[in-house]
Amino acid sequence: MEEFLTEEAQNLFKKIQNEFQRPVSDKGEALAYFCGNSLGLQAKGTSAAISEVLNDWAELAVDGHFIAGRRWYDYPTLLTPSLAKLCGAKESEVAAMGTLTGNLHLMLVSFFQPEGKRTKILMEAGAFPSDHYAVETQLKFRGLNPSENIIEVFPREGEDSLQTEDILKAIHDHSDELALVLFSGVQFLSGQAFEIQAITAAAHSIGVKAGFDLAHAIGNIRLELHQWNVDFAVWCSYKYLNGGPGSVAGIFVHERYASDNSLPRFGGWFGHDESRRFLLEKGFNPILGARGWQLSNENILSLAAIRASLELFDLVNPDLLEKRRNLLNYKLQEIINQFQEILTITPKSRGAQISVKLRTGNEKALFAHLRDNGVVVDFREPGILRMAATPLYTTENDISKLEAALKTFFRGQ
Repeated sequence: MEEFLTEEAQNLFKKIQNEFQRPVSDKGEALAYFCGNSLGLQAKGTSAAISEVLNDWAELAVDGHFIAGRRWYDYPTLLTPSLAKLCGAKESEVAAMGTLTGNLHLMLVSFFQPEGKRTKILMEAGAFPSDHYAVETQLKFRGLNPSENIIEVFPREGEDSLQTEDILKAIHDHSDELALVLFSGVQFLSGQAFEIQAITAAAHSIGVKAGFDLAHAIGNIRLELHQWNVDFAVWCSYKYLNGGPGSVAGIFVHERYASDNSLPRFGGWFGHDESRRFLLEKGFNPILGARGWQLSNENILSLAAIRASLELFDLVNPDLLEKRRNLLNYKLQEIINQFQEILTITPKSRGAQISVKLRTGNEKALFAHLRDNGVVVDFREPGILRMAATPLYTTENDISKLEAALKTFFRGQ
């Protein structure tokens, strides 16, 4: 796999790796961090980016909205080019805004329109609970019973991941009763990367819209949302985007809806026509594109943190990022394969995350052992360890440290 990266590329990633803060153990030693699928590391530029906003606030107060070096009024648009590149989208199709689940509710208001027999939403079984809660409550709000109107696609018996053909079959089998297909880009527990383009095409073939939760996909897998004709997507920014805990999230809305004011939506003044925003008049007139779904001015301190990380993403083109991820994934899987006690549940269609179970069932003991030996992974019920070799900051030394810790656990070496 080494041939995938030139010496120049390897040096670039070494430079970027040094631009992240590393968590340390009680002994002051840097930890090997494989938890970027849960919370990304802090970019070293984050403190300066936030300090800039704090200094502008201290020195300019309210005038910071319009005369700061980076004006707060349109600060979210500073992130637009980077987010568009990571999404494979046009700049008009993305917006940094809100929270993931809040944004999902906004998208469901616009794109879930049950009518007649078409009242059901198709999802993957085991989707992240917050997505389920959003769908359940949206259905209840519309007077529909969640137990009757959520169709889940389950893995085959004895398998941990979904077969694409089963997803597509489920869409066509329920073609006369579906109102929306809502899937993850990458499944949070198994790490499976779904075939977004194929799922979208299948939904469109029966006249249904397709939306995606990209919490574990953006900054991780290659996305071409515009080309794939995805209707909408939502994401958070604290995982692979390294925006910090609770950071501002984002949305994608395909350009075909840019000026479609027939779509129902909830409005807010930052989604209103910018040229008339401060006239403070009644009558919501949305901005063209994804920003027309924005409700309020966003948390500028959080946006500054995200911007610091995105500046590092901007140093690497998507092809190179994908190659680095594949290389790390290959090395991580090769290490896991040394131990017959470990069972990988993540299929070959994956992002940076590999999820495993132990044939002996003592995952919590392994989780504790890894932490005691300077390796951070995470544990999720029912007995699954998730490990993410993140392309921007995971090093070969991190991989070696994980291998050594696994050897001491399984072989006492």
